[in-house]
Parts: sequence; structure tokens; C-alpha cells
Amino acid sequence: MLSTAALLANSTPAQLLPARELMAFTLASHILLVPFGVALPFITLLMHHRALRRNDPVALTLARRWSAVMAVQFAIGIITGTVLSFEFGLLWPGMMGRWGDVFGLGFGVEAWAFFLEAVLIAIYLYGWRRLKPWTHFWLAVPLPLAALMGAFGIVAANSWMNTPQGFRLDAQGKPIHVNVQQAIFTPMFGPEYWHFVVAMLLTAGYVVAGVYAVGWLRGRRDRYHRLGFTVPFTVAAILTPVQFVLGDSVARAVFHKQPIKFAATEIVWKTDTHVPEYMFGRLNSDGTISGGLKIPQLDSILAGFKPSTQVTGLTSVPAADRPTAVQATIAHWAFDIMVTIGSVLILLALWYAWSWWRHRDNPGSRWFYRCAALAGVACLVTVECGWITTEVGRQPWIVYHHMRVSEAVTSTRAGSLWAMLGVVMVVYVAVFGAFLAVVLKMRIRWRIADEGSAAARAELPPETDTPYGPRSEPEPTTSGAAPGGGSGHTSGGES
Repeated sequence: MLSTAALLANSTPAQLLPARELMAFTLASHILLVPFGVALPFITLLMHHRALRRNDPVALTLARRWSAVMAVQFAIGIITGTVLSFEFGLLWPGMMGRWGDVFGLGFGVEAWAFFLEAVLIAIYLYGWRRLKPWTHFWLAVPLPLAALMGAFGIVAANSWMNTPQGFRLDAQGKPIHVNVQQAIFTPMFGPEYWHFVVAMLLTAGYVVAGVYAVGWLRGRRDRYHRLGFTVPFTVAAILTPVQFVLGDSVARAVFHKQPIKFAATEIVWKTDTHVPEYMFGRLNSDGTISGGLKIPQLDSILAGFKPSTQVTGLTSVPAADRPTAVQATIAHWAFDIMVTIGSVLILLALWYAWSWWRHRDNPGSRWFYRCAALAGVACLVTVECGWITTEVGRQPWIVYHHMRVSEAVTSTRAGSLWAMLGVVMVVYVAVFGAFLAVVLKMRIRWRIADEGSAAARAELPPETDTPYGPRSEPEPTTSGAAPGGGSGHTSGGES
């Protein structure tokens, strides 16, 4: 009877699994859009500044078109981000009800940044043919700052969940005497925030450059594709080694502040020194490791720069207070995939840097452009892996060492949550399908405009082929081509 009672006491609520699956699906979907929401405004303005400073119509065309994609992406991000906001309260009322007053300011900051970014994007799009060139540019400068502000809020909330502080507990275990500054600037905030921001810039740079790399591979060797590739790829290549250093600092912070999470990501079973590093491999429930590449003593060296560094193992805490063997393996694989892709991207960045140093030109090899085209997809995979490592490695805690995930979950029936997951999946497929359809439609219109732009420019004064000027200006048109000419400044959807 005692064993049965213990089993019932330790059993998890039936609604926990569907709640976690629903949250995981919506977060994994939304995170794919975040790099473009955070970093695409900066890359667009970088191209815009180049266009104005050098009087470059090709750069101006690229900036205008990227701004249109940025607006469509932001509209989709509003949908997926709003769903996530509601899910925090609906799926995890235990956490929000108890801890919302402590760390909720981060969500408030993110919401204000979201609204500010929406206003700034509207001004930027509206001003393309209505404002003076430099006035238009400077009005858009706060746009990347608003995006960074949004990242600040959401990372502050997540870092608090990993290293909660800034409060005291009363006799009933409720938080009191909240210190907002301490709740925001937790020990994990700095490493997480800069690692996240650079990851977004790097990912957006590689994804945008990958689009033009594909064009290069298909024979489009004009300056439009060359410039569209070079600017975002240069940003990403410069940041790639920086990100590797920042990732190491995050891992070291986890080693000191969340030793059990570190043990999960490195599948360390027992506390020891001279701990080996396993690349991939699977942790079994008895502590043995199956498969993987074992590198003697490397884990201790990476953690403390010497083989004698002691690494805390999973068995240092009770089984109920640590990730399961399956969860540890998931976090470990996600971490290793992230590190492996990051290492390969460094090689790609070095290839690019070597070519510029020797020839002052992009590499001419088709293999370079094939790798560049895949780099964006690989970066999106690392973004997913980063969040898997962060969230799964923290299990079973939703607020580290203060509240378990099972204590925070909603009381809604499991069947209803599974049904909701099905509905959300169908809706998200439709939403992302619409997003891709709109982007592909814009690409087709721009392609048609580019094919007819040369003849159109020959018939009109040069200034009518720029994105600036009053709406009453005549626009170049050709037989079978959409309005807008080479600059892509059509009305309606592209504005």
C-alpha cells in the first residue's frame, strides 16, 4: 500500500504531456520567425544606408524589397507571438499566478517593444515614396533598437526562470519584497541575451544571403544578386566566431549556476574529475552511455580549463529533481548539434575571409555557394536546438528549484488539450503556407519587374526609377511586366 501511495504521489498529471507538446510546438514555430523580427530590420537599414551614402540604386532596391518581406514576417509573428502570450496564462496558471508579479515585467517590456516595432515598421513602409531620403532613413533607425528591446524582455523572463532571484518567500512560500532590478538582471541574463541577439543576427544574415546564393547557383550573376549576398553574408561571417565565444560563455555560466543542467547537456552521471566529453551518444537509465565519440578528460578541461576540474553529475541530486535519461539525451544531442553546426560555420566564414584577403572578391567555387545556401537552414536548426537545450535541460523545473512543471500546469482535461494541439497545428500550417505564398508571389513580381526594367529605364528619366518621390509619378511598365520597374516600387502588396 505504501508503494502504491508513493507511486500515486509521484505520478504526473495527465494534462502535463499535451500542455508541454502544445507549448513546444507553438514555441518551435514562433522561434523560426524571431531572427527576422530581431535582425532583418538591422540588415535592411545597413543596405539602406549603403544605398543613400553611395547613391546606389541596386542597394536601394534591395532595401525596399527586404522591408516588404520584413513587414509580412512581422504580421505572421504577431499571430504566433500572441498565441504564445496566451498560452503562458492558459497552460501554466500555477506559474503565472504565483510568480507573475516577480518576472512579469519582462513580458510587459516585450509587449511594449512589439507595439513600438509595429508603429516604426508602418512609418518605414509608408515613407518610401513620401519622405526625403535621409529623413526616411533616420526615422527607421529606432526600428532595430525596438527589436532588441523586445528580445531584452523575453530573454529577461527566460533567464529569471533559469536563475530566479529578486524576491523573498513568506511563511506560505509566496514571493514577497520583489526587487525588480534583481529579477531582470539575473546571473544568466547577460550570457543568454548577447548569445541570443548575435544568434538572431547571424541566422538572419545567413538566411538572406542563402536566397541570393541560390540565385547565383542558378546563373544569376548580376550585381543585384552579388550585393544581396555580400552584405548579409559579411555580417553573419563576422559574427560567427563572436558567437562561438559567446556560446562558450553561456555554457560556462550554466556550469556554475545550473550544474545539473550542465550535467544533462554533457550526460555526466556521477560527480567526478577528469570527466570525458561525449559527442552525441545516449544516456541509459543506469548511467551507462551508448554510442557517441568519447574524448578523455575534455569535459573537465572545457568546464574549468584543467583536467582536475570537478563536474557535478546527475546523481548528485534525487531522481525527482533532475532530468530523466531521455530528457538528458535530448538536451545533449541538441547541444552537440548546435556546437557542430557552429564549428562548420566558422570554417565557412574563414573560407569567405580568405577569399577577400587574397582576391578582394567572393569565392568563385560553386561549393562555397552551395554551403552558403545551406547555412541559413543550418542556423535555423541551431536556433531550435538552443531553445531545446535551455528548456529541456532545466527539467523538471519550470522555475529552477522553486516550482516544478507539473505544479504549474493547467487543470484542463488532457483530451481538450490534445484537440487544441490539433487545431493549432492546422492553423499554423495554413498561416505559414500563406506566408510562403505571399513571399513567393512578391519574388515573382520582382523577377518580372527586373526582366523589363532595362527597357523601361531607357524610356523614362532616371529619377522615376527610384523608390522616392510623390505617388503621382509615372511608373515604368513593359509588356507582360507588373508595375514597378526595376526598383520594385509597386503600390499595394509591395508597399
